[in-house]
Amino acid sequence: GMTEIGMALSNPYHGERRAGHVGQPLPGVAVRLRKDDGSLARSGEPGEIEVTGKAVFTSYWQRPAATKDAFTIDGWFRTGDIAILEDGYYRILGRNSIDIIKTGGFKVSALEIESCFLQHPGVSACAVVGIPDLQWGEVVSVAVVSGQKDLTAETLRSWITDRMPSYKVPRKYRFIKELPKNAMGKVVKSAVKKYF
Repeated sequence: GMTEIGMALSNPYHGERRAGHVGQPLPGVAVRLRKDDGSLARSGEPGEIEVTGKAVFTSYWQRPAATKDAFTIDGWFRTGDIAILEDGYYRILGRNSIDIIKTGGFKVSALEIESCFLQHPGVSACAVVGIPDLQWGEVVSVAVVSGQKDLTAETLRSWITDRMPSYKVPRKYRFIKELPKNAMGKVVKSAVKKYF
């Protein structure tokens, strides 16, 4: 959730709840997804979540520039979260700046790839990042913490290739002792990038 808007999206108590989905807008809140080119995303297309409604704050205290950046021209709040609408449910792909990797014209969710890798018995922890690349824009890359001594990049690559489309499969692999984390225990992606 975000402090600025409180709860905007929620899974229903009754009816279907989907793992990995944030559900549908709460009463009094409208949500839309906006693509990079400024147009609104259709179902199945990723876009930034924008919200409006009585519960949404209207400005940052004494920070007009921050307020201007946080809102669209017509007054919708820009969350910075990228999501996709699937059968009426919003699924968050990640934060725009950190978790969304732009590779070969695709927008890839680092979180989705990480959760897939974590299903492998040899992967204790991992972090997926985009490394700048002239041909691809960014190359999907993964830093892996493994308890399995003989685990190789080739093994992991063929394993994940069976589970994801090729454009999501990392091209670069690094095995590290532990993931760099901040005082809050959150993985520092900028520090992970230094391994590549």
